[in-house]
Amino acid sequence: MNYFAAIHHISNIVRRDFYMERTLNKLRISVNSELVFRVLRACSNSGTESFRFFNWVRSQNPSYQPTSVEFEELVKILARAKKYETMWKIVHQMKTQNLSLSPETVSFVIEEYGKHGLVDQAVEIFNKSKNFNCPQTVELYNSLLFALCEVKMFHGAYALIRRMTRKGLVPDKKTYAILVNAWCSAGKMREAQDFLEEMSKKGFNPPVRGRDLLIEGLLNAGYLELAKGMVRKMTKEGFVPDVETFNSLVEAICKSEEVEFCIGLYHEVCKLGISPDINTYKILIPVVSKAGMIDEAFKLLHNSMEDGHRPFPSLYAPVIKALCRRGQFDDAFCFFSDMKVKGHPPNRPVYTMLITMCGRGGRFVEAANYLVEMTEFGLTPISRCFDMVTDGLKNCGKHDLAKRIEQLEVSLRGA
Repeated sequence: MNYFAAIHHISNIVRRDFYMERTLNKLRISVNSELVFRVLRACSNSGTESFRFFNWVRSQNPSYQPTSVEFEELVKILARAKKYETMWKIVHQMKTQNLSLSPETVSFVIEEYGKHGLVDQAVEIFNKSKNFNCPQTVELYNSLLFALCEVKMFHGAYALIRRMTRKGLVPDKKTYAILVNAWCSAGKMREAQDFLEEMSKKGFNPPVRGRDLLIEGLLNAGYLELAKGMVRKMTKEGFVPDVETFNSLVEAICKSEEVEFCIGLYHEVCKLGISPDINTYKILIPVVSKAGMIDEAFKLLHNSMEDGHRPFPSLYAPVIKALCRRGQFDDAFCFFSDMKVKGHPPNRPVYTMLITMCGRGGRFVEAANYLVEMTEFGLTPISRCFDMVTDGLKNCGKHDLAKRIEQLEVSLRGA
């Protein structure tokens, strides 16, 4: 049995076998740190079972000395499973072996406490972190901030940021985002704005501009109209959001089907100097095509190519589909040929969609040609496509071509 198959096999025993230890004893496993770590990681949602496995390994293999990597993985598993008492036992075992807890693991535990509203325990482990040789990093402060915000202890969260800056630590994007998102979720826009202004006066400018954080906070809290208003105000004053914030906003607005607003906003921010990235086009082209705004979809695709992106199938497929829906099959076929040259090669879903659209429009000869072309590229059509094309060809009297397509299916399926 190869190494990864063995890990898979052991993990299944750990997760599912009631008599785990007895079954494991029969396997004659040669244990090392990496194997234990990989099995634990594969059992990350099985707290009690992972703990039993860890104890079994240690009792059966006296020469095995766990490293902090396995210990920390187990600590996270137990925290996730809310087995806090056992988790602390493991932490104390680490301490007796002079092993440290990393800031990443302590942060994980603090956030798990926070998710379950156990804010006192989160504060306690934060304060005790130095006992585990774990420095109080920005990452640790952010986790405690998250825990405080989960239970809406905004005064405590604010005080924590002040303490952090007094200690000489510089808040990062996550620090600002946690507090701004929490305030926006609670409907406290004013507090969020005041906080950003105060931090700015103190010289702690957010790595992402405050307005972008507020827009994202409003979007995360579901305040779409407020976010739109804020972006309108920004663009009127000649400011642009950063491209990530713009993409988040556009994605949220597109879900509410206000496509024209998005297109207007796209042109406005482009004039003001924003550089859209590939994600901008991934969001806009499909929704614009679906709304039947084909000229606009072509413009966007052209712009993305000018920006140096080679269109991939999920960008040009929606345009082809929109053209077929309008009955502009010849334009769709032309455009598809163009994309085969200028874009990434078409994949199976694109061919399936094109064959289906041809079938719906009664263009069965073209559908048959695309079926054949698809197989020449080494892509196997789905049975539904074969059935639709052969039935369609027979109905319009193209019996020879129908027979050829049937033979092609037999040769592919080996039936």
